[in-house]
Amino acid sequence: MIYISLSEIDTKKIARIIAKNSERGNIFCLEGELGSGKTFFVKEFAYAIGIKDYVSSPTFSIINEYHGPINLYHFDAYRISSIDEMEYTNYEDYFYGDGICIIEWATIIKEIIPDFAKWIYFSKDLSRGENYRSIKIID
Repeated sequence: MIYISLSEIDTKKIARIIAKNSERGNIFCLEGELGSGKTFFVKEFAYAIGIKDYVSSPTFSIINEYHGPINLYHFDAYRISSIDEMEYTNYEDYFYGDGICIIEWATIIKEIIPDFAKWIYFSKDLSRGENYRSIKIID
C-alpha cells in the first residue's frame, strides 16, 4: 500500500488510518531520511490510539513508553552502534508484549526485528513540492 501526503494534515490522516487498523502486538518499523515525517507520524499514531501524553523523539533515550488504552513503545535506533546496546532496553519484552511498538531507523537493528513486523518507508520528493511524501507500507 502506498499513500501520498502533500501536507501534515495528510500525514495525520494516514497515521490515524494505520493506527485504527493496528492491534496489540503490532510492530511498525519506520525508515526514511531525516525530516521525512517519521516522528510526526508517530505522534499522530499515538494520539489516534488514545495516548494523551506529549510524544517526542527518543533519539537519546532509545525508547519512550506511552501508556493509554493500548500502550505504545517508541524506539529510535538512530544512535545504536551495535545490537548489544538493545539488550539494555529489554526490547524482547516490548516486541513480544501486548502493546504496539514503533521503531524509527529500524534497519539498524533489523537482525532482531520479528518477521511479523510491518515496514513503513517514508520518502520525500522535493521536485514534487516541499511537503510531498510517499509513505509505503510493506507487511
